[in-house]
Amino acid sequence: MALIHKADLRPTKMELISTWLPTVPWFTGAGGAGGRAEPLAAYRFDDPAGQVGMETHIVRSGDLTVQVPLTYRADPLEGGDGYLVGTMEHSVLGRRWVYDGCGDPVYVSAFAAAVLDGVGQAPLYVEEDGVRRELPQSMELETSGMPDGEELVEAPEREPAGWTATLMHRDGWELSLVRVLDLGGRAAPPPSLVGTWEGQREPAVLGWALPLG
Repeated sequence: MALIHKADLRPTKMELISTWLPTVPWFTGAGGAGGRAEPLAAYRFDDPAGQVGMETHIVRSGDLTVQVPLTYRADPLEGGDGYLVGTMEHSVLGRRWVYDGCGDPVYVSAFAAAVLDGVGQAPLYVEEDGVRRELPQSMELETSGMPDGEELVEAPEREPAGWTATLMHRDGWELSLVRVLDLGGRAAPPPSLVGTWEGQREPAVLGWALPLG
């Protein structure tokens, strides 16, 4: 469950993402209007320990649609300097350290659970005047499910060519999170994770997994 606070953020999430994108090697876009990223949709995962916020943003920047997983922490992530996107001031929670989720072990575990085990996105709630109500999701996620033995044997030895993806590893699996999304309906081998959102009816591949060894 993700409890959404009505809060002021300085800088905003889109401001952080807009500043960060030009600094990463996989981003080849020129930036959107005024160099700002435009939000399209987002999904969240649950941290079983309830300590780390996780939110993956789908944004448009220039002519690219990109996937940006962020984690929000109350304290710096040890050894995570290379994945720091920035810090923000949250009017309810205080200072947040914001990281690229691909370098945060809590996010890697949650992403693996989604791709391999079909764990869904966290339900969203807001609390107003002591009453908690559920918010609609801005996108839908779907997993292909685990492949059978034959599909695993026939799986490619390396990730499918042509994707801009970041690799992560978890429990004998190589996980690929797609950075630059293909909106034309291209598929990936199972197990994979796809998403749809308003204006994107064709499922877009968000990530997949291949067994190591």
